[in-house]
Amino acid sequence: MRRTTIITAFFCTLLLSAQWVNAAPLAESYLTSGQLAAGETALKAQLEKRPEDDEARFGLGVIQFFQSFEHLGGSLYKYGLRTEGVFRGMPAPIGQLLPQNKDPEQVSYADVRQFLQTWINDLKQAENTLSAIKDSDVKLPLHVGLIKVDLAGTGTPIDAAFLMGRVGTPEQVKVAEKFVIGFDRGDADWLAGYCNFLCAWGEVLLAVDGEEIFNCTAHLFFDKVETPYPFLLEGPRNFDSLRRFNRPLISDILAFIHLWRFELKEPKRMPAALAHLEDMQFHAKSMWKYYLAETDDENEWIPNPKQTGVLQIKISQEMVDTWLAVLDETGLVLQGKKLIPFWRGKPGAQGVNLRRVFTEPRMIDPFLWVQGTAAAPYLEEGPITDFASPEMLGRINSTFGGRNFFTIAFWFN
Repeated sequence: MRRTTIITAFFCTLLLSAQWVNAAPLAESYLTSGQLAAGETALKAQLEKRPEDDEARFGLGVIQFFQSFEHLGGSLYKYGLRTEGVFRGMPAPIGQLLPQNKDPEQVSYADVRQFLQTWINDLKQAENTLSAIKDSDVKLPLHVGLIKVDLAGTGTPIDAAFLMGRVGTPEQVKVAEKFVIGFDRGDADWLAGYCNFLCAWGEVLLAVDGEEIFNCTAHLFFDKVETPYPFLLEGPRNFDSLRRFNRPLISDILAFIHLWRFELKEPKRMPAALAHLEDMQFHAKSMWKYYLAETDDENEWIPNPKQTGVLQIKISQEMVDTWLAVLDETGLVLQGKKLIPFWRGKPGAQGVNLRRVFTEPRMIDPFLWVQGTAAAPYLEEGPITDFASPEMLGRINSTFGGRNFFTIAFWFN
């Protein structure tokens, strides 16, 4: 009797273990149902009970990442982002990604700054969660084609399989429904790096004073705008009217271009943007440490040279080595140890210290940067980055195939 009890307990334990191993991650049910807020609550509760559960922590970071776009998209919908012309002529499901609100609230410049700050805060939270992962063997397999995100805050989240069902073939729908990516420890760094990249741009947007360009041109992008120039809200504002001569619209577009000269509103945000770029470079290096240590081959998002990967793109050791050299050189530029070549005057005489652009910020004028005068305060003599050398450019071109480098760089982060 005792032996029977022990054997029964043993097999029950094996069965439970097998179920636990084969069970979908806790995060997936919330991601595929579009219940991101409920998923965040559930995964935080799981981590309170089991702080060492890095699968739950990974899932929480993914949910928080998608939530950042739900919150941003919800704000844009709330304030009537004018999308009616963006998706015109495209299949109806595409337009459902960002539908136009027919009864939006009036938006002010302060509102725009607030929802940008919320977006940054959300991304920081996701990055902090992902950076806290310690388990080098953590796995998070997800049916990415079934992940639902409500980009407009309308209560109707949409997944890739749904879109394929409206614009793709039945075979494409089946592929989207079954498409699984086995995210692992390196991918946690990959996503954390993208969080930092986006945060850096958000900090730059909030560093500058964009109130004048908002007051003069926000009516091109939002339906109801708080502006000292209410006459701008009268008349046609649809970009389709450019097909006819529309003097007010043309003048608005010219004003938008003319006003690209920004005083600094919060200059301390520029060093914060630099810190995010440095963290991005750190995560980009860290992820390859984990990728190269992998010995499995399970639906890899970014494979090492011995793996295949879900995108069926072969990654060679030469590609990895060249990319790591690019990351090292990027780090030297961000640290101010190497300079960006100046495009005026004698070649190679001086370079721009990019680090000082962030640590000693001044008014941002893209046109004067193109001309060169805006770069003058940051010019120094010193070693020029290898990105300007024929050897490095030749190596990148031969390894990645010229313009393919930018596609690979976007994928690699």
